[in-house]
Order: sequence, then C-alpha cells, then structure tokens
Amino acid sequence: MTIPIPTIAELRESLQAISGDIRDRPVLPFGVAGLDGRLADAGLRLNALHEVSSRGSGWGDDAAAVLFVAGIAARTQGEVLWVVRSRDLFAPGLYQAGLAPARVIYAEARDDAELLALLEEGLRHRGLGAVVGEARRMQMAQARRLQLAAEGGGTVALLLRRPGRNGADPMAAPSAAVTRWRVTHAPSAPVPWDGLGRACWHVECVRQRGGDRFELMVEGSDEAGRLALPAQLVDRPAAQDRALARAVG
Repeated sequence: MTIPIPTIAELRESLQAISGDIRDRPVLPFGVAGLDGRLADAGLRLNALHEVSSRGSGWGDDAAAVLFVAGIAARTQGEVLWVVRSRDLFAPGLYQAGLAPARVIYAEARDDAELLALLEEGLRHRGLGAVVGEARRMQMAQARRLQLAAEGGGTVALLLRRPGRNGADPMAAPSAAVTRWRVTHAPSAPVPWDGLGRACWHVECVRQRGGDRFELMVEGSDEAGRLALPAQLVDRPAAQDRALARAVG
C-alpha cells in the first residue's frame, strides 16, 4: 500500500491547526506608528512575556519604566495582578498612567521564586487582563515557564527588571521574552504656559522576536495609558493647537 506524501501546503495547515496561526494571536497596539510600525506583531502580543528595564538606577529612569508598564497594563481588559517584593508602588502615579486602583490586585512576595510562582499562577488563571512583577534574578527556565503560561492562558506578562546595584544590565542575560525594553526619562517638551509639559521617555526595544531593535522618543503614558510622539516629531502646528486647547480648557 502506498502512503500518500503530504504537500507543503497540507503540512502548513496541520501545523497551524496544532499551534495556531501566528496572525491570529491577540495584539495590543501602542497606537503610535513609530512603535507599532517597527514591531513584528504591530503591537505587543497579549499571550506573551515582555520585559522592561530602566537604563540607570536613578528614581527618574525607574519611574519611567514602571509607568511604561502601567500604561500597557491600563490598556488591557480586566483586573491586573501586580506582585511586588517591597511596598514601594505609588498608586496615584499608576492612576495618572491610566491604571485605576480598583483594577489592581496587589500581592507581596518574599523572594523572586515566590514572585515568579505567583505570576505563573496568575497567568494560568485566564481571567486577568495582565500580570506584572519585578524580578531581580531570573533563570532562562523560569522565563520559559512564564512565556508558556502566558501562551496557554492568553494573558500578557509584564516583568520589570531593574539594574543591579553594581550597574549590571539585566538585559544582557538571555531570556524567553517576546520583547525586551529599556526606558529612560528625558526632558519634557517646552509648553506655551507656566509649568512642565508631558513627561518624555527614551524607549528602546532591545530585542524582539522576529524583528529588529530600535529606539524612539515618546511622550509618557497619559490618563488612558496611551503614549504619543513629541510635538517636534509630528505636525508642529497641530500639536501646538492641541496644547493651547488643553491650557485654555
């Protein structure tokens, strides 16, 4: 009896039936062409692990990285599990980045092992919009477990990786994360009234699966968790009109 040999098209259909078509994976766009247009998935995959670090250990860079993550979590649907090692989160700051306190479930972990276990449990729950945590040390096997749990549960995992006290770069170690980011605070753009303008960040995609690294200057998360391009990078007259309208209104 002759065994039929499947064609390439038939093999592709079989693989897609087993693992799912990559084009059908849920994605959360930033809504900023300079970011979405350079990401392989045109946004952040929601069933995946993403890592974010600050460039330095100063409070400005640290706050920028935390608020970058909070803005992403704010734009998901459902409650957000945020696991901490110490009680240093400032809820009003998260609220200004679009993440309302009523949506956040806080949990405190004794060490990295417990923190990663809580994140994995949250990912497997399937009912959360996002899980967020900060790990000081993480092995490749632990990152793989989080990535697999995110794929299985369809919930985005956002992991903060702060630089070590000796300046060690957490992004230098290998990881299973689909994207890895480094965020640095930058001077605010000048505004036509007394006071400070919207916070600006230098955002660098250090690594992404299926795409190239890139960097971009953006305005920080607003009250809906959205980023924007600074006025000097877009239509300047229109940007100034919007700024004046906000000042008058």
